Amino acid sequence: MLKKIIISGATGFIGQAVTFFLLKEGYEIIGLSRNPEHYQTLFQDKVKLISWDAKSSKGWWELAEGSLAFINLAGENIGSGIWTRKKRERMIESRIDAGRAMTEAFVRIKEKPKIFVQASAIGYYGNGSDQVLTENSERGQGFLADLTQQWESSISGIDRSAVRVVIFRIGLVMGRNGGILSKMSLPFRLYFGGHFGNGQQWMSWIHLQDVAGALKFALETDSIKGIINIVSPEPSRARLFFNKLGRVLHRPSWFHMPGGILQVLPGEMAQETLLISQRVAPKKLQASGYQFKFPDLGSAFSDILS
Repeated sequence: MLKKIIISGATGFIGQAVTFFLLKEGYEIIGLSRNPEHYQTLFQDKVKLISWDAKSSKGWWELAEGSLAFINLAGENIGSGIWTRKKRERMIESRIDAGRAMTEAFVRIKEKPKIFVQASAIGYYGNGSDQVLTENSERGQGFLADLTQQWESSISGIDRSAVRVVIFRIGLVMGRNGGILSKMSLPFRLYFGGHFGNGQQWMSWIHLQDVAGALKFALETDSIKGIINIVSPEPSRARLFFNKLGRVLHRPSWFHMPGGILQVLPGEMAQETLLISQRVAPKKLQASGYQFKFPDLGSAFSDILS
């Protein structure tokens, strides 16, 4: 059985979790990184880290011969920093460049991988209000909807008849040392915790370990293909989400940041991240038989914050 997997973005927040998870399951990982020397100690030499420019297949495509899967997780962090014009350009270009580089390698090698997993995000759906959004829902409006469409299209050169392509539309990821909770828990610890806007917007979240688990499940389940929503089966209203977070941290959830103020301060970023309502369902993942390790907020918060 093929065990070799090529992962771009292996040293990122999600990439590290996926890499460690797959290592434990016996997979051989070749990670693409712009700074491999910095991360080699992290993986204790169990991962072969290859330096790449995040724009091409130069220097690593030959290593991809005979691999089981390509997993493309590379891209500028959406949640760090204000969305200036240059920031938005980096967010777009980093994803398009990485997708094209992985496609270039795919085309060049003779022995193709069996599976190609492309990361994306539920930002594709835009503001869905109270509507339940499934993999069949149409693209929404806004910067993130446009970004994710370009992100997914960056691998349009992949021959779908030659490989099983899976596109992960990932929700708000929660985990230790990164993700949404690393930002949201600090105000609570300082006694300034609370919700944003009216608190009625839906938040579709996912535990980091379920991202890794769903990815392994996709590698090993032939029926998984196309668009897959990677979110918990239990989305939450923002007010309830932050109330529960406060209780776990033993802090009050009294502070309320009006939507109007948020739109004035970070503008577009707040509108599409803090105030947007996305009630996303993992319909295809559940139908395929995946069992969530952390399906509800209580179990997820307890694991991450305890």
